[in-house]
Amino acid sequence: MTTMDLGAGMLSEQEHGRQLRRAIVASTVGTAIEWYDFFLYSTVTGLVFARLFFPRSEPLVGTLEAFAVYAVGFLARPVGAAIFGHYGDRIGRKSTLIATLMLMGIATFLVALVPTYDSIGIWGAIILTALRFIQGVGVGGEWGGSVLLSMEWARTSSHRGFIASWPQFGVPCGLFLANLAVLV
Repeated sequence: MTTMDLGAGMLSEQEHGRQLRRAIVASTVGTAIEWYDFFLYSTVTGLVFARLFFPRSEPLVGTLEAFAVYAVGFLARPVGAAIFGHYGDRIGRKSTLIATLMLMGIATFLVALVPTYDSIGIWGAIILTALRFIQGVGVGGEWGGSVLLSMEWARTSSHRGFIASWPQFGVPCGLFLANLAVLV
């Protein structure tokens, strides 16, 4: 039995409902933010990264190189899940959720500052790849932790799946917001 189970059992029904709503909203919003950052990168990859970071390549090859950098984020997700899953069990899911949001936000901000090929040559693509790996670690760590954070507040198994589904709703929200940002 985890400490969350012990704490949730001692709360009144009204206080438990309030904490459950807070956990669901926080994990859903956190997931939406993480996937917004992740999908924003994917949208921009297809539009401009080939020209900015791989201009000496043929257009098709440059696009494939840009999407190879994009794939690094997916390869890093299991690494993030292992790291933050471990620390989520040790120090708490809320702390690790905040850490993953910070990691993803900082990496996304730094992607905007990466110099292009014209400025520093291939090092721009290398820096972009490293930041993409960091983004993948962040989203990999946030994904499982946000689902568990919300699910652990369920008192019974009857609604546990429904409660755990709310963070999954953050993924299409993040996709919508990323496309809206690029459209604007």
